[in-house]
Amino acid sequence: MNIIIDTHALIWYIEGEKKLSKTAISAIENQNNQVFVSKVSLWELAIKISLGKLQISIGFDDLEKFFFENGFTILDYNFDHLAILLTLQYHHSDPFDRLIIAQSISNKYHIVTRDNKFRKYDVAIIW
Repeated sequence: MNIIIDTHALIWYIEGEKKLSKTAISAIENQNNQVFVSKVSLWELAIKISLGKLQISIGFDDLEKFFFENGFTILDYNFDHLAILLTLQYHHSDPFDRLIIAQSISNKYHIVTRDNKFRKYDVAIIW
């Protein structure tokens, strides 16, 4: 299964938070699954860290190594993703989340998230 991990779920995974369900952790750590981190999540993390709104236990420069060690793949966005983004209803106003939703729809990826607004879209969610 291909999975895209929402930004907050990524933070919780990095931090070992109990907020992630056993199902989500199992899906992320299952060697048969491919886990993607959207570049938009990296952008969101960089913005929040630079504004002092977020601190994570590893340095931003160490994220790439963390992703590699955990088998995560960085997912760039493309015109197909943006074309879907143009058609999304405005159930969710967060631009970062909207692009993750568009990537999920385009690529038919499951999304690891606890954001209820994602349920309003035609995406498979791992809660």
